[in-house]
Amino acid sequence: MHALRLALTDPRFDACAVTGALAVQAGAREALEKAAALAAAEPVGAEPAAEPVGAEPAGPYPDRLAAAVEAAGTTVQRPELGTLVAAVPAGPAEREAATAAVAAVDDEAVRLRTAVKSRDGFFTTFCISPYSRYIARWCARRGLTPNQVTTASLITALIAAGCAATGERWGYVAAGVLLLVSFVLDCTDGQLARYSLQYSTMGAWLDATFDRAKEYSFYAGLALGAARNGDDVWALAVGSMILMTCRHVVDFSFNEANHDATANTSPTAALSDRLDSVGWTVWLRRMIILPIGERWAMIAVLTAFTTPRIVFYALLIGCAFGALYTTAGRVLRSLTRRATRTDRAARALADLADSGPLAELQARLLRGRAGSFGSVYVAALGTLVMIAGAVFLPFGDLRLIAVAVIYVMTAGLAVAAPLKGALDWLIPPLFRAAEYVTVLALAVRADVPGALPAAFGLIAAVAYHHYDTVYRIRGGTGAPPHWLVRTIGGHEGRVLLITALAAVLVSREADFPVALTALAVFVALVVLVESIRFWVSSGAPAVHDEGEPA
Repeated sequence: MHALRLALTDPRFDACAVTGALAVQAGAREALEKAAALAAAEPVGAEPAAEPVGAEPAGPYPDRLAAAVEAAGTTVQRPELGTLVAAVPAGPAEREAATAAVAAVDDEAVRLRTAVKSRDGFFTTFCISPYSRYIARWCARRGLTPNQVTTASLITALIAAGCAATGERWGYVAAGVLLLVSFVLDCTDGQLARYSLQYSTMGAWLDATFDRAKEYSFYAGLALGAARNGDDVWALAVGSMILMTCRHVVDFSFNEANHDATANTSPTAALSDRLDSVGWTVWLRRMIILPIGERWAMIAVLTAFTTPRIVFYALLIGCAFGALYTTAGRVLRSLTRRATRTDRAARALADLADSGPLAELQARLLRGRAGSFGSVYVAALGTLVMIAGAVFLPFGDLRLIAVAVIYVMTAGLAVAAPLKGALDWLIPPLFRAAEYVTVLALAVRADVPGALPAAFGLIAAVAYHHYDTVYRIRGGTGAPPHWLVRTIGGHEGRVLLITALAAVLVSREADFPVALTALAVFVALVVLVESIRFWVSSGAPAVHDEGEPA
């Protein structure tokens, strides 16, 4: 039964099949109709009329339809059945053998085992999943949905952040325990979805956004708790959020640039594959990048037994090492694989770049004359100039506006040509770093109460927009509507606006946090309203989470 459920009830794929069964969503219905029309002369279940003598039987009618749908260019998902059995017996002896094979399978054990991600971190695999899968089954038998478990995980994490914000030792201990409980529930919701095959568009949106909301809310709670004890760690909290978001954008950009590239091999990738054959190296390489399980466990333990400042130091060091390790490996792969990237990948990278009207205008003017420049090197130059100006120039210095104008120009030049270069996947994370670090640097140099918390809110709102863009692209529906990107200015428009605000408010620095807060509220409202509208609509994708651990 579970084999049929895998093939017939999974909404994530347009077409899905196992032996003797084919199911299609609306996106593959036209391909199915064409395939059925070609086979209309054949009665359902019959063999083709012109079968050559001695040839193998063509197989069940649904299998022939699935082959025709796939031949027409529509991908047909064929779930890995493992020990599950799906067969269409042709006679009494085959029927008896198939019945015995089905009876020999422990269907419930298979469901429990496959409820766990096939690829996950060490802590999650060995410390959480051995029992969280049973929690998932308990939830399924009581009619709970993955969305309800996801919401419970968010509420638990917010309570944990509130406990951390007390600044008391009991609060830190409670926060650490509750953060681990939240992570258990976070694993359980996905396992419940896989156990009961309850994938949904709303669940995709909740799961995609709540992880970041939980983690970044906890950062804010730690900063508030430290402030109660006279230790200002808001800059560390903002820096941790920036590092985490940029690291994720590196992952997303690299995957989008390469998942459908041709000639997509390299000596570096071959070495990684050879290392995968040595079991302990797989777990070591998964642990050192500090994925979500290891990261949250570290945060929880350090919160309970140390101080927020130590938590953030450990987080920054660990995540910086993980980011350097993964990024260096991907750069080496990109330089050695000589892959040819598709137009779809170039479009995805352009969408991830989040270019606003200023960059678009320049790209339009330069289109046709661009391409002789290395796009990624132009973006890197603009990013370095912008960050250096924000860090080293005095707050409100008019020269910073000139630096921002240079950044706007380089941002337009970088996206003027299709992003098909070997390292062009670095352009979106470079732009994220330029924008986020500029906001952080200006808030630090303003040196007024409330500037850093306001910067935290603004970066969180913009980061939500960037994560929302990623998950829309991963779901195959494309980037957010163009009017949204234009309304919130694009990355280069926001950088120019923030530097102009700093110059205008240089004599009234106390108003700078108010301006950042107003901008954060505006961005959050526009982005959230459109995001909620999209993810609850019928056109939203059921994004699956079987990729690399976050």
